[in-house]
Amino acid sequence: MRSNLDMASRSYANFLDLAASAGGLLDLPQTPRSLPRVMTVPGVIPDGDLDDSTNTSSDASSSSSSYQGRKIIVANFLPLNAQKDTNTGQWSFSVDENSLYFHVKDGFSPETEVFHVGSLKVDVDVSEQDEVAQMLLEEFHCVPTFLPPDLQKKFYHGFCKQYLWPLFHYMLPLSSDHGSRFDRGLWQAYVSANKKFADKVVEVLNPEDDLVWVHDYHLMLLPTFLRRRFYRVKLGFFLHSPFPSSEIYRTLPVRDEILKAFLNSDLVGFHTFDYARHFLSCCSRLLGLDYESKRGYLGIEYFGRTVYVKILPAGVQLRCLEAAMNHPSASIKVKEIQKQFEGKKLILGVDDMDIFKGISLKLLALEQILQQHPALHGKLVLVQIVNPARSTGKDVQEAKSETYEATNRINAKYGLPGYQPVVLIERSMPLFEKTAYYALAECCIVNAVRDGMNLIPYEYIICRQGCPKLDEAIGVTPGKPRCSMLVVSEFIGCSPSLSGAIRVNPWNIEAVSDAVNTAIRMPELEKQLRHEKHYRYVSSHDVAYWARSFVQDLERACKDHYSKRCWGIGFGLSFRVVALSPSFRKLSVEYIVSDYMKTKSRAIFLDYDGTVVPDISIVKTPSPELISILNTLCNDPKNTVFIVSGRGRHSLGEWLSPCEKLGIAAEHGYFLRWNKNLDWEISSINIDNDWKKIAEPVMQLYTETTDGSYIENKESAIVWHHQDADPDFGSCQAKELLDHLENVLANEPVVVSRGHNIVEVKPQGVSKGLVAEKVLSELTSKGKPPDFILCVGDDRSDEDMFESISSKASCPSLPLTPEIFACTVGQKPSKAKYYLNDTRHVMRLLQGLANASSGKPEPNPQTQVSFESCA
Repeated sequence: MRSNLDMASRSYANFLDLAASAGGLLDLPQTPRSLPRVMTVPGVIPDGDLDDSTNTSSDASSSSSSYQGRKIIVANFLPLNAQKDTNTGQWSFSVDENSLYFHVKDGFSPETEVFHVGSLKVDVDVSEQDEVAQMLLEEFHCVPTFLPPDLQKKFYHGFCKQYLWPLFHYMLPLSSDHGSRFDRGLWQAYVSANKKFADKVVEVLNPEDDLVWVHDYHLMLLPTFLRRRFYRVKLGFFLHSPFPSSEIYRTLPVRDEILKAFLNSDLVGFHTFDYARHFLSCCSRLLGLDYESKRGYLGIEYFGRTVYVKILPAGVQLRCLEAAMNHPSASIKVKEIQKQFEGKKLILGVDDMDIFKGISLKLLALEQILQQHPALHGKLVLVQIVNPARSTGKDVQEAKSETYEATNRINAKYGLPGYQPVVLIERSMPLFEKTAYYALAECCIVNAVRDGMNLIPYEYIICRQGCPKLDEAIGVTPGKPRCSMLVVSEFIGCSPSLSGAIRVNPWNIEAVSDAVNTAIRMPELEKQLRHEKHYRYVSSHDVAYWARSFVQDLERACKDHYSKRCWGIGFGLSFRVVALSPSFRKLSVEYIVSDYMKTKSRAIFLDYDGTVVPDISIVKTPSPELISILNTLCNDPKNTVFIVSGRGRHSLGEWLSPCEKLGIAAEHGYFLRWNKNLDWEISSINIDNDWKKIAEPVMQLYTETTDGSYIENKESAIVWHHQDADPDFGSCQAKELLDHLENVLANEPVVVSRGHNIVEVKPQGVSKGLVAEKVLSELTSKGKPPDFILCVGDDRSDEDMFESISSKASCPSLPLTPEIFACTVGQKPSKAKYYLNDTRHVMRLLQGLANASSGKPEPNPQTQVSFESCA
């Protein structure tokens, strides 16, 4: 293990710790990790204050080349057991072999250093915390997070267990008797606790090389705190609980803050597609983010970063289970259980005492079996192992009371001398004892009404496969085919991976009863085939496979970190990082005005909706400010200004009538007018609009079945809009409509395209790119070849213009190479080399050009709104 000094040399935070431990000899102030950068290249807004990963010292840089990144596993609890000797006052710690997080190291190479950050399950006095922390770091590579008892109570037992846990399991606090209402004080405790965990991660983190893997709903805000400190940290998050549907999740008052924290990760993992689908739906409905599949991987584009989504159920610890089965006590326990239930059909349940585990529903199903099948009286036994509750509260007490009441009722009604149909064991049971029950149970039933993953069925399958020592104790012939039967709830995370199990709706008591009866009466061969299928999957998809697969995908998700330029924007929990290609730059007013003033023939192309008029605005008429700016630009004899839009010519002509010298290209250039005093030019393409008779009925069909959609009928085109429809359904219908129209219009001279919340059918050979080519050619033929070209747009159709002006400008027929400014609105993949944040920034840019044309002084740079404040 490296010495503390060596660790400190790799970590800025550890260096501060070293200074503190030196008794104040190095009393250094906490300074920023880097200095603000200044503009050094005209027109390029440089990176913001980058993390120290870009400003490491030469020593650190030289050593990092040979340094292999560590894996830092962050969870609410450390994988440790702790005990304090009451006589000596000394602490003793041991590894918790049952912890999933301890075994993730099995998925990494033996040389990989793995550090764990989390809290202990016991309270440690403040005076002992430094000594304990040092001991855990040296002996176990664990970094403890010590939360004050009051904060721990509000954070874990309050916000996590009493609010988040029920909500993520679909239980809304409709009244004070059913869950806790949102409490702002508990939320602040949750935020504070997550911040403390983040601080502990920073103490051991080398942001250039280390990889951080955060686990579960207790620490959902951690990615935001870490991303704020280190823009390029390799950061994965895995949610072990269910992720609720958007109808449930959107009731959370801090829904946006938590979603944005998820998106500050590079890779987000879920156990099932259902949970991932709900997360993606929430991102779409609440944040307006779309996702797409990229070569088999789901990805969300978020401010220039791609946040990947991985679906991978966790696995069991094979080594741990095998060790437990080979434990001498396991063989002894097997013989005891065998003798106790001799001649009985043993079915098994293993659950936490929790309102979502469905224990009482399971007992009702057993009662139904005994009632309907008298032949099973005295022969069928359910052993229900109940693990101690992880939290306290009225709901846990109610679940416990209900479980005992049902158990007593069934045993009283169907019990016989020496026989009880329900054996309830409520205590913390060692794993070797559980393996004995697993090995002897003919059927295992997991009846949870909602559960994140639940590895009980996997453990049962492995134990039913057995091992030589256990087989010998049971009396199983070596080499004999094994069998097992599972009845699992369709609402648990492992259900999709167990195709041989009998899946049930736990709320349907009759169906569960029938499933258990089917399982215990199933032919041996059928049980063997189902068991073999399950065992092949479970044994090959263990915890090592799970960890290795997740980390490999996380490394892949982070491979482009240093190929992009990053900015940190937003305040508090709304913080996020914008990552853009080095060639994709924000267009500064000062830079473009400088070139604008030097040129003599300028062509300016502007999209309308989403560029000079906000997309979100219901009023689409131009503002007086826009009319004034356009008139100023048009009155400059050096300028040729065009509005290029997909809108119809009549509405554009009416709205922009005050601008007499403004050129307008309507319906993507099908109609073009150089100024108000000239007639509209119609595209030379000979169009027969008979295709509309085919397209319109199809669109009408989708309009009738998609609430909020409507049809816009233009002179040359027809458009189906769905921006007011349900986001998911509208998008799905748009894909179907696109495919439908492409099929029915395959032989027509039209193009079917999909834009932002639209599906459009327009004539072939009509595009905004052709408008730009025509205008530029006309200016050149008149002896006014442009030496300045500005093109601003926000939609897919504007990409044609960006491409056109770039290719036209490089044409050898032009006497000189013009200055080209192709600029998209918003940070997104584009053929443009520049971007502006939104319509406000477009207006500010145009105002700057208008001021230059009219000879007005430039506004004070200090009054310019910064990138960070407007993003």
